[in-house]
Amino acid sequence: MPTYEYACEKCGHEFEASHAISAKPLQICPEDSCPQKKWGRGRVKKKISAGSGLLFKGSGFYITDYRSENYKQSAKKDTAPTPAAKPAPAPPAAPAVKPEKK
Repeated sequence: MPTYEYACEKCGHEFEASHAISAKPLQICPEDSCPQKKWGRGRVKKKISAGSGLLFKGSGFYITDYRSENYKQSAKKDTAPTPAAKPAPAPPAAPAVKPEKK
């Protein structure tokens, strides 16, 4: 489940809450995490967060690490060097014809 950041408009308390994407966002500050002595039932605003980063640990992760042998063989065939093709000869130039003046 994703983690969302909220800020209470009444007490200024900032907190995180985890809930499903399809769930409605929180509307009031939760009583158990309210810093005020008497629960103020302050409205909360959903903050825009940067999210969490993705970190790979280990010797290396490459796109080809988990490919099947059939895929690797066909990829080699696709990238095999092709013999150099000879350029086509240029067509002969047509003689320039000037139109007659009348």
